[in-house]
Amino acid sequence: MHIRRVPFDHPDAVKLNDAVQAEYDVRYGDGGDATPMDPADFEPPNGVYLIAYDAYDSPVASGGWRVRDANGEGNLDGDAELKRMYVIDAMRGRGLARRILAALEEDARAAGRLRMVLETGTKQPEAVALYRSSGYEPCTKFGYYRFHELSLCFAKPLTP
Repeated sequence: MHIRRVPFDHPDAVKLNDAVQAEYDVRYGDGGDATPMDPADFEPPNGVYLIAYDAYDSPVASGGWRVRDANGEGNLDGDAELKRMYVIDAMRGRGLARRILAALEEDARAAGRLRMVLETGTKQPEAVALYRSSGYEPCTKFGYYRFHELSLCFAKPLTP
């Protein structure tokens, strides 16, 4: 298993993003995540997008972070927002999400970000368990889904 930095619009990233959107649609029934995102959001030093590849060079997991400073959606200066964490079904339960998460936290910390924030939902208990076990705590809701009752927001300080 190896983790590679790729552009958010790389074909492997698009493939995994399509898969996660389909999963959101199954779980929430609303067509996927409507959060506005731009590939430029994930270009260093303002963000990064990572993909884990298996021994056959197939993409199996992904995740990214982007700068989210103080704005009208509830973010604070120094925030890095976690986006598009996903592991394909066949590779779940092997610690890939935890490895991607740790790599993203390290990268955001190195970029000078102060806090990692994320939004997930009540119908993603596996994600909630991962984040809680990784030191994330509930925080004030932010972002596109901040007014939705199924939305959950978490944060973790990125101290050195």
